[in-house]
Amino acid sequence: MKYQNLENKLFVNNRINLIKHLKNNSLAIFNANDEFPRSGDQNFPFKQNCDLFYLSGIDQEKTILLLYPDCPNPLYREVLFLRQTNEHIKIWEGLKYTKSMAEQTSGIKKICWLEDFDHILHSIISYADHIYLNTNENNNTVQPIAYRDIRFIEEMKSRYPLHHYERAAPILRHLRETKSETEVQLIQKACDITRDAFIRVLKFTCPQVTEYEIEAEIIHEFIRQRATGHAYPPIIASGNNANILHYGDNNQICKENELILMDFGAEYANYNADLSRTIPVSGRFTPRQKSVYKSVQHVLKEAKKLLKPGISGNDYNENVSELMTAQLVGLGLITMEEVKNQNPAYPAYKKYFMHGISHHLGLDVHDFAHRYTPFQAGNVLTCEPGIYIPEEGFGIRLENNILLTADGNIDLMADIPIDAEEIEEIMNS
Repeated sequence: MKYQNLENKLFVNNRINLIKHLKNNSLAIFNANDEFPRSGDQNFPFKQNCDLFYLSGIDQEKTILLLYPDCPNPLYREVLFLRQTNEHIKIWEGLKYTKSMAEQTSGIKKICWLEDFDHILHSIISYADHIYLNTNENNNTVQPIAYRDIRFIEEMKSRYPLHHYERAAPILRHLRETKSETEVQLIQKACDITRDAFIRVLKFTCPQVTEYEIEAEIIHEFIRQRATGHAYPPIIASGNNANILHYGDNNQICKENELILMDFGAEYANYNADLSRTIPVSGRFTPRQKSVYKSVQHVLKEAKKLLKPGISGNDYNENVSELMTAQLVGLGLITMEEVKNQNPAYPAYKKYFMHGISHHLGLDVHDFAHRYTPFQAGNVLTCEPGIYIPEEGFGIRLENNILLTADGNIDLMADIPIDAEEIEEIMNS
């Protein structure tokens, strides 16, 4: 890991909070993600299961966490299982966790090698009434691959069919959506690195630069500051490419008088930032570009005011739709007649602003959270309005990351340049 060591208090507290939500006499098991193979003899870079990291801080493949707070044998109430290293692994792959390193990282005192897992589990599982197992319960996507958690569930039910199995995911969803002070600091660190990368890009960009050269400047700054890398594949979309919401080719030349829509963020210690900015290739917005830009910025400012504990996602999105509709009418992109006669299932504003305004952010870029509960203090959400105009050859999106507090919110990206005039000033300095 490139990031600096984290205090294990974060992970100790996370386990304590999880255990409070388990039924009496329950055992819970969490697995590391798979290592996914590429062609030949290579694997894709390993990315830890976010729930396992949240509970242990361990950033290594082939790891299992076992929690059994009511275990009659106190040795096995909290056990971390690791891949045992050897001289061959040390030479070919480098340093792996030792038992003492894992204890220091996680705060777990009982560290065992992975080869002992089956024996230890079998010796205590018959005393447990409930078994909590984990899955990726994300309602935005369907997983077609039988990943590690799914295979493990099948193995457990085959070996121990008469136990009462429970879902760990709803508990983790509830816990992870409210960030602790330490988690906020880590997200802020990711935001700060992202800020520095954006300022670097502002000073670098000019006509005839390529999208991939801008991407290279971003990753240079990320790695220089000990980020793991990109939080997600970066979007560097010049000209009409900005009207492709998930554009990722990043291979075009940025031309004079075009805009560049950039959507990128750093990952630091597995926590993520998510920034969108739109800048003029030539260092100056045209009058039309600036008017659309200021409309998007107006929606961002007003939408941020709405992000307070207690507001529901539905009410929030409804209010934002009214804000965006007014701006689109003012820009001449839609008419009041179209608004009056719009299809409620596809309102008029959707022609130019077709995606959601916010999502939760944390260990996942689209973080684990309950879609139907009101926002609450400790949530971190993006706020990302956009206006996309294919017929005019550009699109504009602005996005900041917002921490909800008891009495309002804090913009974690408040110090990242966003005013059109400030962007122009930096680009021309």
